[in-house]
Amino acid sequence: MDLSLWTVVAKTTVVHTVTYFAMGVLAMTVFRYSRRLADPAVVETMRGTDDPLVRAGVLFQPIRGALFGLVFFLLRDVVFAQSAGWLILWATLVVLGIVSTFGPARGSIEGLIYLKQPFTKLWVGMFEVLSQSFLLAAVSFAWVTHPKSGWLSWLLVGLFVVALALPALGLLAATKKRGQG
Repeated sequence: MDLSLWTVVAKTTVVHTVTYFAMGVLAMTVFRYSRRLADPAVVETMRGTDDPLVRAGVLFQPIRGALFGLVFFLLRDVVFAQSAGWLILWATLVVLGIVSTFGPARGSIEGLIYLKQPFTKLWVGMFEVLSQSFLLAAVSFAWVTHPKSGWLSWLLVGLFVVALALPALGLLAATKKRGQG
């Protein structure tokens, strides 16, 4: 099993970007984020789904994926040597990255204390965040610990290309449309 920095970071980057894109599309559809983000209470703190930066959000995910991969690499002796290593990864992501962030993020303990939104609104989107972090941990663990799974490599890299190409093409089309209008 190749636990080099490059392998762990590259695979984690691909998995994070793919799972972020997939869960984002699912959540946008199921939770009707366009409508939720238009709520006057939310407009003050969050960009709408039509904002170019939001549309480009997936294009920034390889950076976050690489950062996750760096941490996964640092934890490699604890995580990738155990059959339940994916659970260690997921627990780390949930506890440190979601529930116990240092800033007042929605769904976190600090958010519960410092944000003015009702408790029920603070937890909206937790399904998306918990599911994506679970998929990031489980799929990264599976891919790193099973390096000979050629089909998994092809599938994930293909989905990675699609996940980056779709928003890039959408932004390009929107820019071209604005230029003509």
